[in-house]
Amino acid sequence: MAKTLSQLLTGRDWAEQSAPSLDDFEIIAAEAFAALPEEFRALTGHVPCMVTDFPDEETMAEMELESEFDILGLFRGVGLPQGAANPMTGQLPNQIWLYRRPILDYWAEHEETLGAIITHVLVHEIGHHFGFSDEDMEAIEASAG
Repeated sequence: MAKTLSQLLTGRDWAEQSAPSLDDFEIIAAEAFAALPEEFRALTGHVPCMVTDFPDEETMAEMELESEFDILGLFRGVGLPQGAANPMTGQLPNQIWLYRRPILDYWAEHEETLGAIITHVLVHEIGHHFGFSDEDMEAIEASAG
């Protein structure tokens, strides 16, 4: 049974805390996704969310990143506005990637909670899938529980 974020932190001495592991991050991301408005979650279908420490070399080159810390998340695939409803044979499935170390680095430098940052990245990447405007994504974030 997966633990909630509060279960992960309850009863632990902060002096012994370490950064959330990849498994912890997946739990936090699942909680953030579950807190999004039901209508928004229903639109996503089965787009998997993958968590890894950093983007791979292909992503680094494709996105022309100077540092592996320059990206927090990525929607990889074909968004619905570009024809994902009718995928071509041989096309890889759509995926959302969250990059743990860059997100933790961003968290350390800003006055936002880790949950709020992960929610922002999820909404932003899912929003790309559906072609939402920045205003649409801000409204979805604001209504997240």
